Amino acid sequence: MKFRSWFLLTLLFLSTAINAQIKNPVKFKFSINDLGNNQYEAVLNGTIESGWHIYSRDIPEDTGIPTEYKVSGKNIELIGKFVETGKKHTEFSEAFGGTIVYYSDAAGFKQKFKLKDGTKPADVVAEIMYQTCDDRVCLAPNTLEFNQKITPKGATEVIADDKTAEKDSLTPIVDTLEETAATKTTVVATPKLDPKQLKIPSINIAKPLTDCGIGNKLETNYWKILILGFVGGLIALLTPCVFPMIPLTVSFFTKGNKNPAKGKRDAFVYGFFIFLIFVSLSIPFHLIDGIAGNIFNEISTNVWLNILFFIVFLFFAGSFFGYYDITLPSSIANKSSKAEEVGGMVGIFFMALTLVIVSFSCTGPILGGILGSILSDSSVDIPTVLTFALAGFGLAWAIVFGLLALFPQALQSLPKSGGWMNTVKVVLGFIELALALKFLSKADLVSKTFLIKRELFIAIWIIVAIGLVIYLFGLIRFPHDDKKPKISLTRKILGVLGVGFIIYLVQGLIPSERPKLQLLSGILPPLNVSYFHDEKDGILGMHPEHDFFNAIELAKKENKPILIDFTGYGCENCRKMEEFVWSEPDILPILQNDVIIASLYVDDKEELPEDQKTKIEISEGQVKKVKTIGDRWSLFQTINFNNNSQPHYVLLTPDGKVINTPVSGFMEKEDFKKFLECGVSFYKNNK
Repeated sequence: MKFRSWFLLTLLFLSTAINAQIKNPVKFKFSINDLGNNQYEAVLNGTIESGWHIYSRDIPEDTGIPTEYKVSGKNIELIGKFVETGKKHTEFSEAFGGTIVYYSDAAGFKQKFKLKDGTKPADVVAEIMYQTCDDRVCLAPNTLEFNQKITPKGATEVIADDKTAEKDSLTPIVDTLEETAATKTTVVATPKLDPKQLKIPSINIAKPLTDCGIGNKLETNYWKILILGFVGGLIALLTPCVFPMIPLTVSFFTKGNKNPAKGKRDAFVYGFFIFLIFVSLSIPFHLIDGIAGNIFNEISTNVWLNILFFIVFLFFAGSFFGYYDITLPSSIANKSSKAEEVGGMVGIFFMALTLVIVSFSCTGPILGGILGSILSDSSVDIPTVLTFALAGFGLAWAIVFGLLALFPQALQSLPKSGGWMNTVKVVLGFIELALALKFLSKADLVSKTFLIKRELFIAIWIIVAIGLVIYLFGLIRFPHDDKKPKISLTRKILGVLGVGFIIYLVQGLIPSERPKLQLLSGILPPLNVSYFHDEKDGILGMHPEHDFFNAIELAKKENKPILIDFTGYGCENCRKMEEFVWSEPDILPILQNDVIIASLYVDDKEELPEDQKTKIEISEGQVKKVKTIGDRWSLFQTINFNNNSQPHYVLLTPDGKVINTPVSGFMEKEDFKKFLECGVSFYKNNK
């Protein structure tokens, strides 16, 4: 299993090739409050669908798109700056290498103003520019405008109603509006804009040229979590706290019982109770999640809690090295052991509970490692993932005890207890030591001190790996090691593998245009937190086109299909795709040699020429502005692909035909590879 899995649980989600639909997860309501004394307040309240969020105005630079709220009008004067309302959340972003600030569920924006002439009415115009994201995709930045007239009491002059003129100046979005049954949102069809610029008649996403690819699927791969937990349970069984208990316990059930069949049955029940106890350890996290759903996100992004995890992991490592033992209070074990005398099912349950308690000095650090690693990833359903991990852990114990009870003769083939078990503990100690650095690094990134650069992190891991290797070859000893340990063949093999891992790590210290150490991509600091980072243009040595029509001409010239990459400067999942997926050795050559990439940034703030700017009326009193390059490509994506999420990938022929079903969001490498290979192979075979 891949070592990074505990930290990159987001990679457990398979990609979705969706039937694209316009998403509109934020609904706004505009109102004006009369505060008296010729003062007013323009209030814009947004309701956000579950799972989505919009960024705060206070988001750090070079991360997401900050929300901007502006109020204007001919007869108004602003009082101070606008104020945000709602519950503000903070979260560390691996892709951005910093903390992002956002609102979920609801957000409000207020701007105070007064009338310059309190005897005259005023037309108030409120404009909001924002971006909406969830854990998989970001939608294109959206700019909405709201209009409302206020007439103060005793006004002597009425401003002419300019709504008709305003409507005449708007570009109608469609001749007729269509309602999508699945989403119940108004969908853009064909706007009356220059078809040479935006609408591509040949594009028909409903009829791709081929149906190969990854299809429509969205699954959470909890099986991988279960397997990882199972492996952790097997490792725990090899520790000196647990391994000697196996033959003693199984022999008690199979030989100490007058009825062998009943003894085996009781052993199975014993294993089941062990499984149940481990699974029950996750129950409090479900309860906490129900009370405060954002608590795990706060834990994973809190500087001081990450430093605490760092210290705890160091403490675990010291225990595994043998300098001290971590145990629960003896009174707990004594009470549990005494309860075994009850007999029957209750007695068996307390026997299982006693085993879990007395083995805590070995299993505690392993379970703590699982817990800490899962809590470090706020993008997953932590209680559910933890339940599967603990279920796998307990299942390993239950199966071992159950099978040995069924086949007690197998006990004779088990290795004898000895110094090898302490070697297992020490090796785990080195692993805990290495993992501790992950939490210190995260605290460093969240606090934006950036002291632990990528290369420094790698160098420390190399030192830890060297320590592990020289231990395995017997050059250093720890308190519980034999004075003259025998270096077994297994230790030598592990030592050689450790040397190989050191060689693997060393390459991460060498500057390169392409990401290295992909196995550790979710553990190491981001690529831009590096001594060798620069701001050269291009992605992985490639220079995509940023204009679709230029890409079309280049594709015709080179006779290659076009990969449209709807992306954004503030799109976290786009950066993840580029670093973790595009850079893979079996993906990058396809992108470099077989396609023309058109990376269209939907959040590009460079303004369009005046003759290309327009307004689109969405509903009465609500207007969408198209004034930047980002607005243009966002509208291009909407009207041609009926989609407004990023990242979004489309393969087109040079004459503008959709090759296979487009895909959206962060996906695993194999799924993205299938999507690319499908379209490229079809084009090569049919051009």
